[in-house]
Amino acid sequence: MGYKLKVEDFNKGLSELSKKYKIYAPKIFEGQGRFSDTDIVRYGEISKVEEIEFDKKSAFSYKEVLLPITQTLFFFTEKEVKEPDVDEKSILVFLRSCDIHSLRRIDDIYLRNGFEDPYYKKLREKAKFVLIGCEKSFDNCFCVSMGSNKTEEYNAYVKQDGNDIYLDIKDEEFVDIFEKLNNEKLDVKPDFVEDNKVKVNIPDNLELKVMKSTMWNEYRERCIACGRCNFVCPTCTCFTMQDIFYKDNGKVGERRRVWASCHVDGYTDMAGGHSFRQDKGQRMRFKVLHKVHDYKKRWGYHMCVGCGRCDDICPEYISFSNCVNKLGKAMDEVNSNE
Repeated sequence: MGYKLKVEDFNKGLSELSKKYKIYAPKIFEGQGRFSDTDIVRYGEISKVEEIEFDKKSAFSYKEVLLPITQTLFFFTEKEVKEPDVDEKSILVFLRSCDIHSLRRIDDIYLRNGFEDPYYKKLREKAKFVLIGCEKSFDNCFCVSMGSNKTEEYNAYVKQDGNDIYLDIKDEEFVDIFEKLNNEKLDVKPDFVEDNKVKVNIPDNLELKVMKSTMWNEYRERCIACGRCNFVCPTCTCFTMQDIFYKDNGKVGERRRVWASCHVDGYTDMAGGHSFRQDKGQRMRFKVLHKVHDYKKRWGYHMCVGCGRCDDICPEYISFSNCVNKLGKAMDEVNSNE
């Protein structure tokens, strides 16, 4: 169902939705950028459409809404264990097509990977999604190459044009709310990017023997193992566990799930001091092949959705898309060495 509303009427709809939902969208955080006196776009709670940033790509993905950076799984005492109470409100998230595609990847890992993670499931079942269209490609995006530039998997689509809001609503609950407001019914189609300046070519003959290529040596020197690429990525889902003991009673505390990264030192540490992939080039190799090779072998599509945030955030200007585009020559190298 398509509608055209004025901003003030759309905000009335958001106000009504906020009674049931916590509403998250990309917004500008003033003065909180990576450099002094700069702003940053990331996800936060909003109450009106004026807070939503439609024209810039968020530096961070939406995933921290469904996968909190630090999440308490349970509290413990000497005698009992108790899971934390879950917020009664549901979740409504405004996000772009590439991020909607990434949601499928997170579901694969947490719901369809041989088990269902109960902590993720509780939040996931409460979530609905509003699509933000992309009229143009942003810097470093290569969503078209990854097939994530278009989607039909949304509860509603929203576009702002001055004081006008255009909606395409698929969810009956949302229809009931916006139908009652002053609106004009019309056909609304989402804006999708058709072409990116950055293009990625994943070779058809890609095999794991590409691990033997010398191309990974470059990243041994360049990567500083900060993990920023993992933390902004909408499809990285790794975590570590922490048991926190309270100072006032050392026998009481909580177990937390905390984001972790295959790039960061200590991620593969094992009992006895053993560690895998201490070499930073090997870590880059592991991440790249997971995103564009291993995952597809299991699920039938690539893990990477081409949002380009990893390229945006890297302090060493390492380009994931350039790395992927080197795989063709890398395969030629290893084949010629056999």
